Amino acid sequence: MKPFGGNMLCSFITVLICTLVFIALFYTVTLSSPSSPSFLNALSCPKRIAASKLSHSAARSDLSRPEEDERFEFDPDECNTVSSGRWVFNSSIKPLYTDETCPYLEKQVSCMKNGRPDSGYLQWEWQPDDCYLPRFDPKRMLEKIKGKRLMFVGDSIQRGQWRSMVCMVESVIPEDGKSMEKHRSLSIFSAKEYNVTIEFYWAPFLVESNSDARIVADPNERILKVDSVSPHTLYWQDVDILVFNSYVWWMNGPYVKSLWGSFPNGEDGYEELERTAAYRIALRTWANWVDSTIDPNRTRVFFTTMSPTHMRSEDWNHKDGIKCYNETSPAKKLKRRMQWGGSRSSSYSYRMTDVIASIVERMRINVTFINITELSEYRVDAHTSVYGERSEELLSEEKRDDPLQFADCIHWCLPGVPDTWNHILYSYLVRS
Repeated sequence: MKPFGGNMLCSFITVLICTLVFIALFYTVTLSSPSSPSFLNALSCPKRIAASKLSHSAARSDLSRPEEDERFEFDPDECNTVSSGRWVFNSSIKPLYTDETCPYLEKQVSCMKNGRPDSGYLQWEWQPDDCYLPRFDPKRMLEKIKGKRLMFVGDSIQRGQWRSMVCMVESVIPEDGKSMEKHRSLSIFSAKEYNVTIEFYWAPFLVESNSDARIVADPNERILKVDSVSPHTLYWQDVDILVFNSYVWWMNGPYVKSLWGSFPNGEDGYEELERTAAYRIALRTWANWVDSTIDPNRTRVFFTTMSPTHMRSEDWNHKDGIKCYNETSPAKKLKRRMQWGGSRSSSYSYRMTDVIASIVERMRINVTFINITELSEYRVDAHTSVYGERSEELLSEEKRDDPLQFADCIHWCLPGVPDTWNHILYSYLVRS
């Protein structure tokens, strides 16, 4: 009989090590936050396990972060729940721009420049549960869209996303290699070396309205032509990447004044449609144009989902709060969440989230959603609040002292949350 040693001892040690690793993995997963994947999911996700191993190795060596490693490149097939994750505070984050360094920001969104005293809202990083977003590389972004037109279409929320994208890339372009043109409804940023334009087109309802050329401030005076996207489409044609959005302007009362026919002859002939019904008709009109006009071999279509507002501090358990005023960190827990699709709620704001999803399901052209709704819901701290504008003027000290009336909890500071939306858009573009 051969003595115990050599191979048997090696096998025993191997089994013991594997057992200890298995137990460690089990407790690591089960003791993580409630939003983390389950133990079985963790075992079934090879990229997640590999990334975990890499992160442990990185602690002992100078390896790159997982999201910078090509083995962990963003995969939309695996990361179909990019909105499921957590905001993580990262004091080492350095925004690609500030409201002092980017010359293309409006006063409305330049919170730090306007006197906001805290800057912690700039240090929160979105980390999806099941994948990694690649680090945003301005030069790689410009190379990816070289020779193309990228256009954001929608309201002031979408204009904020456009300005964010411009500011995220403009610093790597020489001064004599970039320019900005502004027209009535169209603004164009050009990067000459790359033959790229990053554009914004104002169409708050996507369909034709009397607020297209001149903003009608009183919501009761706004009238929509829900069966027409003309003349907007003259500007949308021949664009390579279209990013649409339309939501906030629809949230002003339960009914929408709608008409069929021309404005000069029919403004008095409107009828009031229930808001969700009008939204559905308008988005079908938009979808019909996309399906009948867009060449999928030439143009890629995205749709930014609903940007949440934060008007009720009790929604994030801050009973003594005043809307989003003086909030300095993301909400930890929400009483109710604006789910994207499938909400089955009677609330107008929740029902509206289902309309575009149900329409896109039946479209011929593939539309990719940039799902910003749920991840942005937590960012009660990132709105312009009292550090923005009203009627194109910065708020006076007197108005800043009345946040209940004047705090803007709709628009976002820049830099800020819209940079994360563009980070997601970038992830899709560099992967395609």
